[in-house]
Amino acid sequence: MTTRPWTTDRSARSAFVLPRGLRGRLAARVMLRMNRQDEVARLLDVQPGERVLEIGYGPGGLIRRLSGSAAGRVCGVDPSPEMREMARAHAANADLRLGTAEDTGFGDAEFDCAVTVNTVGLWPCLERGLDELRRVVRPGGRVVIAWHGGRRPPRLTRRFRLPDDQLRRIEDGLRARFGNVVRRELSDVTAFAAGGRQGLRARPP
Repeated sequence: MTTRPWTTDRSARSAFVLPRGLRGRLAARVMLRMNRQDEVARLLDVQPGERVLEIGYGPGGLIRRLSGSAAGRVCGVDPSPEMREMARAHAANADLRLGTAEDTGFGDAEFDCAVTVNTVGLWPCLERGLDELRRVVRPGGRVVIAWHGGRRPPRLTRRFRLPDDQLRRIEDGLRARFGNVVRRELSDVTAFAAGGRQGLRARPP
């Protein structure tokens, strides 16, 4: 697939953008091996009964963890039919749909929290994606956005780190829509946790 992310002035051709076919399945295996999601899951801090949405669930690494949490409902959107098929094998009870950050297909204020890992840098328009998150997350809800970086990024992903001005754009966009924002450098991602009625409830990993 060819797309033009907001982070660059060039179109991107990659099996990681819309995984499909053999190349897409190989990319999915790389995602499962390299995207360790435990720290992100702890930062999201799902509470009993909460409704959770993942944007870009890929092969289902984080969806599997969320499905095993105290969440009352786990949903996700991803543009790839192949990734939906793979993710369903890891989390049969999750509501996994085809969709994008800009158009999730879910209703207003339908979720208590939302999360996305290593997708925000691929969105065509950052602002439209953030607007959609604000629409589907209830007032006082929480959002976690994580992207390649962190304290000890793998050599393979270091080239995907975003410059400071683009990281600030993500942080400023979240603050404008959700209020409180905390930036954390996890092991292999830079994460932004936003929202919460009484400030961020998420515990540091």
